[in-house]
Amino acid sequence: MLKAMIIAGCGGFLGTCLRFLTGKFYSVVGLTAFPWGTFTVNLVGSFIIGIFFGLAEKTQLISPSMNAFLITGFCGGFTTFSSFSHDMLSLADSKSWLYFSLYVVLSFALGLLLVWLGRSLIKTV
Repeated sequence: MLKAMIIAGCGGFLGTCLRFLTGKFYSVVGLTAFPWGTFTVNLVGSFIIGIFFGLAEKTQLISPSMNAFLITGFCGGFTTFSSFSHDMLSLADSKSWLYFSLYVVLSFALGLLLVWLGRSLIKTV
């Protein structure tokens, strides 16, 4: 398990560095107030995780170590939105519409609520 954690951590380091550089690129370009860096990594990360999962399912080319490095590590460090998107697709594929709906609505609603709550708690301190 420690080996898998180190492998995932190395992938996460690379994904996080790429996410950081993507954000810096858009801050230098300075297009608009729209969060282009986050938007880009969320969409690109979703596409990349789709490719990795597709390879893992269709060709068996991705070993457990490569899964830890590429999917858990790299994609997780680059954007957790990619994992969120894959989870939604898996629930839709299995026609688990109640869980799909709960997952989507609660993730967005509670995520926003908890970010607001965390920020509000710090503002009052």
